[in-house]
Amino acid sequence: MTIKVRQRQMTHSELIIATRNAGKAREFREMLAPKGIIIKTLADFPNIGDIAETGTTFEENATIKATAIAQQTSLPVLADDSGLQVAALNGEPGIYSARYAGDHDDAANNQKLLTKLATVPADQRQAVFHSTLVLVKPSGAKLVVDGEVSGEILTAPRGDNGFGYDPLFYIPEAHKTMAEMTDHEKNAISHRGRAAEKMMQQFDSWWEA
Repeated sequence: MTIKVRQRQMTHSELIIATRNAGKAREFREMLAPKGIIIKTLADFPNIGDIAETGTTFEENATIKATAIAQQTSLPVLADDSGLQVAALNGEPGIYSARYAGDHDDAANNQKLLTKLATVPADQRQAVFHSTLVLVKPSGAKLVVDGEVSGEILTAPRGDNGFGYDPLFYIPEAHKTMAEMTDHEKNAISHRGRAAEKMMQQFDSWWEA
C-alpha cells in the first residue's frame, strides 16, 4: 500500500508544459516553482508528434493541444495559445502569430510584421499581446484563464532577452520592449504573466480536484 501511494503522489506532482520553446518553458517553470511540481515539456516526450491546432480561437487551440497530450501521457498538461493582435492589421497575426511567415521562425515573423507596418505611422501602431492558458487533466478537468498587455510595435527590434515578437513590442509605461526586460519584470506585466496570476489563484482547487 505504501508503494502505491508513493507512485500516485509522484505522478500527481508532474505537470507537462505543452511547448518545445525553451524561453516559454523557463517562464512557466519560474511561475510554478513555489508549487514544488516537477515540470516537464514536450522535449521530455519525443514520441509526441505535432498536434494540428485547427481551432479558430486561442482557447480552442490550447484545449486541443492540452487534451491530446493529456490523453497520450496520462499526466496533467498546461497549454497556452498566445498571439499578437495589431490594430492596424485588423488583429493580425492573431492565432497565426507563431507561423505568420512560416513554421515558428521568429526572425521571419518579425520581418513580415515590420514589412506590413512599414507605412503605418508611430501613433497608429498599437497592439495587444493576448494569452489563453488551458490546464487539462487526463480526467478532463479543465481550467481556462486569459491575460493581455497593451503596447506598440517599434520599427526595429530592441533587446535580446525575449522570444517571438518581444523585441518589437514596446510598453510605453515601462519604457522598454518585452525583450529588454528581465524575466521577473516580464512575468509581472506580460500577457502570460497576467494569465498565470489568474491561474495561480485557482490552481490549487483544480490541481487537487
